[in-house]
Amino acid sequence: MLSEAKAIYLATRKRHDQLFNTYLMRPIAGLAVAVLSRTPVTPNQLTLVSVTLLAVAAVIFIAWPDPRAAWVGVFMVELSYLFDCCDGMLARHKKLASKQGHLFDFFTDETKAVMLVGALAIRLWRTGGLGLLGESWPADSPWFLVAGIGAVTVIASASSLTNFVRRPEISGRETSVEAYYETVAEGAEQQSVVRRLAGLVVTFLRFLNHYPSHIWVFGLLGRLDVFFWIYGAINLLYLGRGWFGLILRFGKPGP
Repeated sequence: MLSEAKAIYLATRKRHDQLFNTYLMRPIAGLAVAVLSRTPVTPNQLTLVSVTLLAVAAVIFIAWPDPRAAWVGVFMVELSYLFDCCDGMLARHKKLASKQGHLFDFFTDETKAVMLVGALAIRLWRTGGLGLLGESWPADSPWFLVAGIGAVTVIASASSLTNFVRRPEISGRETSVEAYYETVAEGAEQQSVVRRLAGLVVTFLRFLNHYPSHIWVFGLLGRLDVFFWIYGAINLLYLGRGWFGLILRFGKPGP
């Protein structure tokens, strides 16, 4: 079983993946896929399990203000993400990859992000926490509800932006099914030093926006308020950069 799990892990790793995935989540997911591949479970069903577990985590964050809920909620978030890793790996392993499946997975990923920030905002409204400018906002402060509305708007807008710029009518290219599930071996190529350095910068920014990689740290420290602000700020920067490019493209004066 372990040798099969290792083979699945090596064969289904994604190109440019997060370090958290490469060295932790995907090895665990490889073992899970080795078991699941012997059942009639489909990748789309695993995607549904993932979004359901995140919804459970959101309920825990909201309904259980005790500090221990942060650990339980974060555990459910990471369990949700484990199934999120499994769905794509199972699809690649069983040759079931499809554009529809990828789009469904992307849709649920963005739904989970919106649920997470919304739930954290309500939790912080109930418990109090760090405010926007570093001051302490007390429990029942309406500012956390205002911040929650803003964060949900930013995350949802960032999701819409990503969908928009990826459309072939905008990007100018049609993305193949294989590109959605490109593995390490398929994408291997020699890169210059400059491209490697640029890749490291992009990797760091992707890490900051990849909440499963670090939310557990904030959960253990009892500082989900800090995570809330960092995650919202990163997505706001992404949204601002995207809109800047769209303004330059579509805001040109006419002939």
